[in-house]
Amino acid sequence: MSERKIAMKKVGGLVAVCVVVAAGCGVTQTGNVSPKAQRSKLTEAREIQGYPCAKGYAWLYADGKLESCAVSKEFVFGDAKLPVGSILALEWTGAPKYAMMEHDSQVAGVKCSGGNWLLGPSEGAMVVLYPSGKLEQCWLAGDQVVQGVPCMRGGFLGLFGDGARRDGGAKFYESEKLESCTLAKDFGGKRRGEHFQQAQ
Repeated sequence: MSERKIAMKKVGGLVAVCVVVAAGCGVTQTGNVSPKAQRSKLTEAREIQGYPCAKGYAWLYADGKLESCAVSKEFVFGDAKLPVGSILALEWTGAPKYAMMEHDSQVAGVKCSGGNWLLGPSEGAMVVLYPSGKLEQCWLAGDQVVQGVPCMRGGFLGLFGDGARRDGGAKFYESEKLESCTLAKDFGGKRRGEHFQQAQ
């Protein structure tokens, strides 16, 4: 076997090991390795680490810390005021990660999409939060003017509104300034449906 083939096999083996390790532990956006969460059944609503978890299923990290659950009462989670039945998720460090809201709700001055009428919040659009709890991204519930910019509503797989295409939804800097969205109307020299982005 040539040296090149031997080297390629070693690289392939290393890549396979890296994939298995990353899949087994999970890798966060910052590259830190996080433990996998396990499903736990709650026979009644209870508070876990200060979060009001509803009866049903909660996901806990191996050390017993909360990863996600549906909330049993209205709850403020970073910039988001979660309606009853919404799902919140935490990083393994305990920082806010995202929420899936029971219905459309205001978050940091914009109306974000919530769960659908058939399957509830688990099939709704995510409201992504920075670790600080500030709004990072949401799929808009209807066309709306966001900080003076006419942004297009989010939609299902891009069929209605911007959906999952072109980094769908409205994105925000941690300073809460709008970073980007798909335009609902012609604006700033760009046409309706084009991607709008601005510097921080």
